[in-house]
Amino acid sequence: MTASGTFGPALFTDLYQLTMMQGYFVSGLHTQDATFDLSFRRAPYRGGYAVWAGLEPALEYLSGLQFGEADLTYLDGLGLFRPDFLAALRGWRFTARVTAFPEGSVVFPHEPLLTVRGPLWEAQLVETALLNVLNFQTLIATKAARCLSAAQAAAHGGEIVEFGARRAQGPDGALGAARAAVIGGATGTSNVQAAARYALRVTGTHAHAWVESFPDELSAFRAYAALYPDATTLLLDTFDTLRSGLPNALTVARELRAAGHELRGVRLDSGDLAYLSAQVRSALDGAGFPDVRIVASNDLSEFVIQSVIQGGGRVDVYGIGTQLATGGGDGGGALGGVYKLVALGGQDRMKLTGDPAKTSVPGTKRVWRARDGAGRYALDVVTGQDEAAPQPGGRVSDPANPLRSRRIPDGLSWADPRVTVMDAGQRTRPAESLPELQARAHAELAALPDGTRRLLNPHAYHVSLSAELQGRRDALIGALRDRHGL
Repeated sequence: MTASGTFGPALFTDLYQLTMMQGYFVSGLHTQDATFDLSFRRAPYRGGYAVWAGLEPALEYLSGLQFGEADLTYLDGLGLFRPDFLAALRGWRFTARVTAFPEGSVVFPHEPLLTVRGPLWEAQLVETALLNVLNFQTLIATKAARCLSAAQAAAHGGEIVEFGARRAQGPDGALGAARAAVIGGATGTSNVQAAARYALRVTGTHAHAWVESFPDELSAFRAYAALYPDATTLLLDTFDTLRSGLPNALTVARELRAAGHELRGVRLDSGDLAYLSAQVRSALDGAGFPDVRIVASNDLSEFVIQSVIQGGGRVDVYGIGTQLATGGGDGGGALGGVYKLVALGGQDRMKLTGDPAKTSVPGTKRVWRARDGAGRYALDVVTGQDEAAPQPGGRVSDPANPLRSRRIPDGLSWADPRVTVMDAGQRTRPAESLPELQARAHAELAALPDGTRRLLNPHAYHVSLSAELQGRRDALIGALRDRHGL
């Protein structure tokens, strides 16, 4: 996250975070030890998982968080903040501890993905920015993983690239989307700035306007191939894909080969992609160009990709724009991540609501993830911070419905996948590269139980609460109801 103009990242927050900070300060509560958990209640796209992304930008934000003079002058001008509070902000720094799943992990509803523990006013301020970054990039990484899963269902395999800059939610959204898409499995982006910033593979073809700018399509193709003889992908559908674009592309492919070069690919951007790609593949193979790749674009999503493959399509690369960069589609649009106070001054805290699914889980916690004998993930159990790993035969409950419970099966191995990524406001480990994060996501997705990656009606991966943690939750619910006469 970068500053805008002369203002720093501390102002990237909702007003009520700052008014609460002042309230804590005036009330003498600001230095109390507080713990907040970030989680979400439903997997995006009605799916069975999410790919955790955005942690590195979030840590970069926290590492540089402070109030500059321009920030303080602006806040002073609002007429809401006392001089002593503003003076205290002048030396304010983020000093909390942050624990989180490593970026690229697969994660699930109702478990603490990231925990901030530190002085109350610090942990409160960062809510808005953390949710902004982590919600968005997790949404996009998950969308990319779903699209790649659909593409790889083809017998010949398939890959995806990110083409969404022109439809993204502004420049920052386009950059973040390109980054997150790569974590989820994209092999490149059309966004040159994103490629430069994140060391990504930059990819692209040409527009219909290029073809329309020349006397005829063949002249346009020849001119482009002359400029980029070893990196030419030709757009076939400006006039007619099969009767004009394809024959002209084959002509240029032969001319390139005669000059010692090879046509890299062709792109389809409209029409029946399944039928057209099959016809183009047959023609390319028959003409002796089996290595020319077919790229498809045009408002693609995981379901469109799935339909193309089921219809016999032969696409090699899917250039996904709007649906990927905006996180659109059924069940998309936004990830409903929340950030809740779970402990204060050593005492459990929780939100009590009439909707059991929205009742938070109190206390400092850890996540235990189990693998079965085949190395596949089996279930996650959220426990109190000091609890040992779950034992076979122990009963655990559904966080959204405590009446649903199950017993822990035999034969599982347990580990706590979360790590401390900041301590006393300082990074505890170096940043990981995007290829490392993509590799982690790939390995974790492969470890999911059968059916969890299905696009529709996926297998429900179980996240449960330990009996001890559920007991603490029930006791606090009872105490809160008594205290408030409910």
